[in-house]
Amino acid sequence: MDAPTTLEHHPDWPPTLATHYDLDTAEQRFCAAADKIAAGREIIQAATAAIADAFAAGVLADDLVHGRAAVLDRILRACWQHVGLSVDGDLALIAVGGYGRGELLPASDIDLLLLCTATPDEARGEAISTFIRLLWDMGLHVGHSVRTLNECEDEAIRDVTVVTNLMEARLLAGNEDLYDLLEASIAPERIWPSREFFSAKLDEQARRHRKFGDSAYGLEPNVKDGPGGLRDIQMIGWVSKRHLHARRMSELVHHGFLTDEEYHELKAGQSYLWRVRFALHTLAGRGEDRLLFDQQRALADLFGYHDATANLAIEQFMQTYYRTVMRLERLNEMLLQHYKEAILYATVTAEPEFLNDHFQVSRGFIEVRYPQVFSTYPPALLELFLLSAQHPHIEGVRASTIRLLRQHRHLIDETFRNDLICRNLFMQILRQPHGVTTQLRRMNRYGILAAYLPAFALIVGRMQYDLFHVYTVDEHTLMVLRNVRRYSFPELADDTPGCAEIFARVPAPEVLYLAALFHDIAKGRGGDHSELGARDAEDFCRLHGLPEDQVALVSWLVRNHLMMSMTAQRKDISDPDIVLEFARKVGTQRYLDHIYLLTIADIRATNPNLWNSWRQSLLAELHRATTSVFKQGLETPQSGHELIAQVQIDALRLLREQGLSRRGALQIWEDLSDDYFLRHSADEISWHTRAILEHGAGKNPVVRIRAQSNRGGSEICIYAPEAQHVFAHVTSTLDRLGLDIVEARITSARRGMVLDTFIILEEDGAPVSEDFRLNEITSSLRTTLADVNATPAEVKRRLPRRLRHFQVPTQIHFSHAEGQHWSAIQLTTGDRPGLLSAIGQALIASKLRIHNARITTIGAQADDIFYVTEEDDSLLTDTGRQAEVKRAILQALDANDAA
Repeated sequence: MDAPTTLEHHPDWPPTLATHYDLDTAEQRFCAAADKIAAGREIIQAATAAIADAFAAGVLADDLVHGRAAVLDRILRACWQHVGLSVDGDLALIAVGGYGRGELLPASDIDLLLLCTATPDEARGEAISTFIRLLWDMGLHVGHSVRTLNECEDEAIRDVTVVTNLMEARLLAGNEDLYDLLEASIAPERIWPSREFFSAKLDEQARRHRKFGDSAYGLEPNVKDGPGGLRDIQMIGWVSKRHLHARRMSELVHHGFLTDEEYHELKAGQSYLWRVRFALHTLAGRGEDRLLFDQQRALADLFGYHDATANLAIEQFMQTYYRTVMRLERLNEMLLQHYKEAILYATVTAEPEFLNDHFQVSRGFIEVRYPQVFSTYPPALLELFLLSAQHPHIEGVRASTIRLLRQHRHLIDETFRNDLICRNLFMQILRQPHGVTTQLRRMNRYGILAAYLPAFALIVGRMQYDLFHVYTVDEHTLMVLRNVRRYSFPELADDTPGCAEIFARVPAPEVLYLAALFHDIAKGRGGDHSELGARDAEDFCRLHGLPEDQVALVSWLVRNHLMMSMTAQRKDISDPDIVLEFARKVGTQRYLDHIYLLTIADIRATNPNLWNSWRQSLLAELHRATTSVFKQGLETPQSGHELIAQVQIDALRLLREQGLSRRGALQIWEDLSDDYFLRHSADEISWHTRAILEHGAGKNPVVRIRAQSNRGGSEICIYAPEAQHVFAHVTSTLDRLGLDIVEARITSARRGMVLDTFIILEEDGAPVSEDFRLNEITSSLRTTLADVNATPAEVKRRLPRRLRHFQVPTQIHFSHAEGQHWSAIQLTTGDRPGLLSAIGQALIASKLRIHNARITTIGAQADDIFYVTEEDDSLLTDTGRQAEVKRAILQALDANDAA
């Protein structure tokens, strides 16, 4: 009986595997063997080895998966006969699921249905149990159910996944009439008619895609269930079988749903994914369908990729994978659109809505008015998307028109790109009040965007092998554009406070959209991608007729798109000199507003876990401080004394409102340096002062925590007698509690006291919110600080799985900026538990005083800056001393890793 598979397959041991293993002879030996378990194990192991040899020799994965199914077919039939079930006329042995399709990967389960005419009696039940035990004893992973015909039908009626599995049923042995009755009982004429089935499967696919963020381009994609994966191909097969009664995908060509070229593209894509999944199962030794970091590098080596100067082997392999699933996503979308029209909208009758001479809307979908539209008028390849943006009621593109787009995108050449009509159409799309992101994403899916922007084609499917960039470059780029567009949506204003007001002042939003499109467009070419991208952007903007001031702004934004985030995260923006330097680089409020909006959109589209309240607060603070500099004048900035006086006035006002005395506050402030007042806000100073005043005199350290600070995280304030290990103790304790320290500021007071503040976040990037958690942190810190002279406790948290796959070379640099009172130690290394505590202990052992710290973790990489002085407050400028400190840090990191 012909198996209902998604693509043609060999019903038995494929000829390509015959040279690797003689299955017929092996089957004869198995049937004659007295010890069926040993013989079964032998045939399975030998066939598995032969299939692995064939895989290494380059045999198509199509043959491998069908070949493994053929081996199991032989064994199961022989075992069925061996236990005496072949004489039972009231039973049928049926393969379901993937095995029913005749597809078995090395570690796939074998799904079986034992169909009975009636509930099995004791003797039949024992025979069935003997059969299943025999398979398990051979080492097979069997999933089975024993059901009557009525039970199967009842289950199928209740659950669309059950009827889907039964649709793929394949008779292996037993009562053929019973199997035929099963097929008839689940036919669309009885249950799940094609319309209901299709709607349910569409919802199922949408839910499945949402689990992966509706993106096939995550760091560790799922080959089976992710968008564009094998399940999407199976989805097409299921709907085809239900609606068209098609048992082979090639039949869709005859029905006009696929062209011959599309069929072969689909077949090649499935074959590639089978090959990747086959290798995954082999490498993992289990049914692993995720492309984990553990396997990505090994697969790149296995598939023959080699590192290049600007493109690692693993990045080349993953780009091939991403581009394959993108093509499959496009085919899935087009075919499902065909089915929507044929199944869901078949009875919908409405007169077409004419848009212009080239396009009309039919049943909610835009379509060409005649098949030669694109060949006779190539600019229509862009016009379609402009019209879709201008008419928000359009739900999508007709499947036949999607096919025409794919067939005619080769017309987008240099002549097309230089056509003033085409340039105008592209810019009109960017200038629409609605649908810009939707249309550019659609253009990307259909290959139009890459054709119009050849540089964009180079980043399609390109991944960066790190934990920072969790999307491919093209996906990230379109997400940045989406984030910029969202500034204009009132209902999303709370997502990025203040950005909507700034965006409303932007006179030409398309400037930001173009900066988003080009900011990473040169990645992977070698060289500085910001500089190369700026040149591309400049050429594009001039070609598309933008005024020179807009050309300059787009180019500047692309060239400097990392500047604001690097300044905010890696420099002390409480230092007026740092802000002034940044302001001079930016130059004007207009440029500041644009880079601020682009920076936030960029970070939020890089990694969902990267954007948090602390980063939001940092960028907002830098924007406010720079705006103040512009208002004051770049040539006449406020002096440090003026800033200190103002912050103290504001802090005293806050304290007075809380009923606290001015005199007590001034007494505490006498012990604090000017740097403290420059580095803290009035809100922070008043909170610290109140904590110290309320604590009163005593030997116990002040330990306070507030859930939300104006710096975006939870803030810890510690006021204690100065001791060597305070920083190491605190960081060790917070690390053991699973907290992320994003900022630390250490202030040495004049009477042997230290005032340390830490901004912390939970592992998910949120501030601490629960009362029990706040109490736990406070209690743990008080216990730790009760004996600050003891060696800090060892951090024993395990290194997360993903971090183990990234080796970040440790780099240590020393610097000193003119006018600053301390030296900077910049450390780049791999992130791991206990890192800050180990560094703190190394600095203390080197007899250095820590005054401030900037803690930045991006993916697997920690970028931390420690501002230090010698014990006598002199600078760390001696090269011999720097080498000594560097050795101490490296030794501490080695000891931490060994622990």
